[in-house]
Amino acid sequence: MIGILDSGVGGLSVLREIRSLLPQTAVTYIGDNAWCPYGNKTHPQILQRTVALTDFLIAQGAEVIVLACNSATIVAIEFLRAHYPIPFIGMEPGVKPAALLTKSGTIGVLATEASLSGDKFHRLVATHARNLRVITQPCPKFVELVEQGILTGPEVEAAIDEYTEQMLAAGADVLILGCSHYPFLRPALAARLPANIQFIDTGDAIARRVAQHPLSLSPDSKARLLTTGQPDQVTHLIHSLTPELQISCSALTLP
Repeated sequence: MIGILDSGVGGLSVLREIRSLLPQTAVTYIGDNAWCPYGNKTHPQILQRTVALTDFLIAQGAEVIVLACNSATIVAIEFLRAHYPIPFIGMEPGVKPAALLTKSGTIGVLATEASLSGDKFHRLVATHARNLRVITQPCPKFVELVEQGILTGPEVEAAIDEYTEQMLAAGADVLILGCSHYPFLRPALAARLPANIQFIDTGDAIARRVAQHPLSLSPDSKARLLTTGQPDQVTHLIHSLTPELQISCSALTLP
């Protein structure tokens, strides 16, 4: 079984890629909506929640766990890999592919505060983009909008303008979607921004990495979704954001 955890519904953008590539493999997804967003939480808080969700997924039989949350990856993945015997696959801003794609020499990184403040992100920039101009921008409103199922309209356009103005003025031609929530706003971003802007989203790469691990075959290959928030509200969001999944959501209570 594949375990997936996220602060909310953003990781559904990763789940749909995994289900598309591995439709016969059981998946359990947890959205920690009661604590969403992670991006403005302290590192100890994020680590505590990620460990609690990991313990639950392993108890359910997870053979590999995807941290479909950039903030959780930045804060917790090295700890998890050191303390648990199964593989962990994390999300990280696609600095390397962006660096290879840019023609202007300037890339923009749309991410969460936790992701941008982590040492892991700074190492990525130093390794892959040290000769480029990298402009970073926390985007808390993007997560809030997606968690409300608002993907178009004046609020979205205003947030896009606010978060991209500086990087566009600097000549950025590649924007990294550095949070699993942000791909749901990619159509709005593409419609709002100049046609030459290219986007980096790592969801499909995560799915391919999951497929490289040996996974047990199960007669039950369904995807199960759990939330620490309100199941009815999250089920509505699932049907709105990823109608192709056709999945409802159940409640999960953690200590």
